[in-house]
Amino acid sequence: MDLLTSAIGRRIPRIDGRPKVTGRARFAADIGVRGLLHARPVLALPAHALIERIDVAAALAIPGVVAVLTAADLPIVAEGPSRPNEPLARREILWAGQPVALVVAETAEAAADAAMLVVVETSPLEAVLDLERGLAPGAPRARLDRAVVEAEASAESQHAAVGGGSEEFTPDEPTSENVVRRTGYRRGDVTAALATSDLVVEGRFTTSWVHQGYIEPQVSMAEFDDDGVLHVTSATQGTFYTRSELARLFGLSIAAVRVTGATSGGAFGGKTMVVDPLVAAAALVLRRPVRLELTRHEDFRMTNPAPAAILDVRLGATRDGRLRGLRARLLFETGAFAENSIEGIAAILTVGPYHWDAHEVVAYGVETNRAGTGTYRAPGAPQATFALEQLIDELALELDADPIELRRRNLVAPDDEMADGTPWGGIGLDECLARIATHPLWRDRASLPDGEGVGVAAGAWPGGRQPASAICRLEADGRVTVVTGVVDISGTMTGFATIAAEGLGIAAGEISVVAADTASAPRSPVSGGSVITYSTGRAVQRAADALREKILAYAALLLEIDVRDLELVDGAVRPKGTPRRGMTLAEIGASLDGWSSAFEPLEGHGGTVPPVLAPLTSAHLVHVRVDRESGAVRVLRYVIAQDVGRALNPALIEGQLHGGATQGIGWALHEAMVYDDAGQLLTGTFLDYALPTAPLVPEFETIIVEVPAPEGPYGAKGIGEGPVCGAAAAVANAVTDATGVRFRTMPLTAPRVWRGLNASGESPGAPITA
Repeated sequence: MDLLTSAIGRRIPRIDGRPKVTGRARFAADIGVRGLLHARPVLALPAHALIERIDVAAALAIPGVVAVLTAADLPIVAEGPSRPNEPLARREILWAGQPVALVVAETAEAAADAAMLVVVETSPLEAVLDLERGLAPGAPRARLDRAVVEAEASAESQHAAVGGGSEEFTPDEPTSENVVRRTGYRRGDVTAALATSDLVVEGRFTTSWVHQGYIEPQVSMAEFDDDGVLHVTSATQGTFYTRSELARLFGLSIAAVRVTGATSGGAFGGKTMVVDPLVAAAALVLRRPVRLELTRHEDFRMTNPAPAAILDVRLGATRDGRLRGLRARLLFETGAFAENSIEGIAAILTVGPYHWDAHEVVAYGVETNRAGTGTYRAPGAPQATFALEQLIDELALELDADPIELRRRNLVAPDDEMADGTPWGGIGLDECLARIATHPLWRDRASLPDGEGVGVAAGAWPGGRQPASAICRLEADGRVTVVTGVVDISGTMTGFATIAAEGLGIAAGEISVVAADTASAPRSPVSGGSVITYSTGRAVQRAADALREKILAYAALLLEIDVRDLELVDGAVRPKGTPRRGMTLAEIGASLDGWSSAFEPLEGHGGTVPPVLAPLTSAHLVHVRVDRESGAVRVLRYVIAQDVGRALNPALIEGQLHGGATQGIGWALHEAMVYDDAGQLLTGTFLDYALPTAPLVPEFETIIVEVPAPEGPYGAKGIGEGPVCGAAAAVANAVTDATGVRFRTMPLTAPRVWRGLNASGESPGAPITA
């Protein structure tokens, strides 16, 4: 590839950057149509109750109100307990904040006024609000209707390709009926491995509910096209997934549903089929366009946060630092709906990227009377890594070993398998850790002042793969258009331009990328789980290669030169090895744009489903200061090294690493959805829910490691999930280094750290779980 046109490795600005910063980008809430109706949900007050009666008379009396819909009014044919199947509570309220009715009016103001007048009469039921109590035999039931949860295309399958290996088993611990899933992975004799270990460390780790924290609340609009097709314009992360689910819900053909993905204002795993069923159902009933844009408080109360978890982990090692055995028991709260097997991913990641002689992990998904939990950037990884990486550090302390070297000597080999039997393949974690180990912040850590500390952690994500396709088309002016059905959340369109430009020998600026709707786009996966670059990016590469071959074949006919003697470089086809001028892409494109053209349009089609995963791995080095008077923790510096396979665009990669690490700091120090004893959410706005703000974000240093993935586009792997995986654990390890106290509950808020410091007394390393 000529260096003038090689696109890979260049800091190409984001295609969507200028429209977003200038205000020209149109988000779902900006898109209106004639006759648009506005919807407002009526949210349940009790955490668990039976619905006796819903009185809508006062609401219907408000001028402008068109309808007040309840579950009985929705034309849903799908059955079974799941969030898409039950967008409104049927007879049983499952959490405080569950939608029980939908007011639809001519104006947003009328809908809001009417929603306050809907009266829901209920009979109270005992709520399950404690994870361990909900698990125990004889616990009250979080849901009276115990029908089997349908295993429909769950969002979990869109985020990580995890599946049962030959050593998967079903735990037989006695539990209540609230346990909706149980997963077990076992290899070797873990009892013997732990019994013969020279050193065993163990701990209980707890994590809270964490909201995805996207800036744009959930929003969707449904209308009917001129041909009667249900057209949904949504902030969804996956247009094709949404189309399939809506068709299933309402018993429609795929051709009768069209979904357009609007410009995204953030999602992080939380925006799939939450509000779309409501607006689609309302439009089907009323035969008019309907839009629902949640308020921030509604979004916190009724959507799908990351789950709370309790992790009991025990691991052993030899005196010389070889890991022997790991045993873990994981409890994950599913909330009211259990379609996402986040605990299954966490079970794999609790074993981590380390080689064990034996391991056994059991994981339970437990229904409770809180909002059904969902996926959030690397679902299950922050919780699992928070436990595992702290215990690895405890082992290093007990063994008087370097924490980084202990990790490096126990890393998996390429032919080692994950807990579920999936091969790890070639990962760059050893190089990531090696780069961290030579960093001055780590080398000079002994010279830090009192109250400051540094911590390390490794992070891993299994990766994801989904079927994907793409089209590359030469236009009449010589530019190239890439067509996909992907929703751009993390700069993927810019990545696609880079991939296509590299394959075609042109500048990335000559590429236009179109995210089409489901009626015209090639099939694409959900934007999540670090799937898009690895899967759709490969499809774009293949489409560009196919277009390149067609361009060369067509030019060979025009130039009367054997195609094997031509090359496409710098936007022109020319004979190889000669200065002779050939044809520019603009000339080739123009020659096809006319009545007399006798050659087929120059389009390349590419599709793929990668045969293997390309796991993401990272190493984190964090410098903190702890104020012993207040307990406040401040992250001062953050160094992250991540294996990206091939750095397609370093600027985009750095942005992903900064963002993911910042969210990890939120997990570690700030973010928690707090409920009272009645199941009422107390942190339902950004005034109460503590996201890390700009003054709290540290100086970042990123280190890009490249260990190519054979099936990725030009060797690239996914990026997005990697930086959040080890962040919370690294912060916690840094706090321990600064204070001598081990904190096993996150977030490490100032009051929690203060209590821990004052409770530890003269017992350095004392575990604090408050």
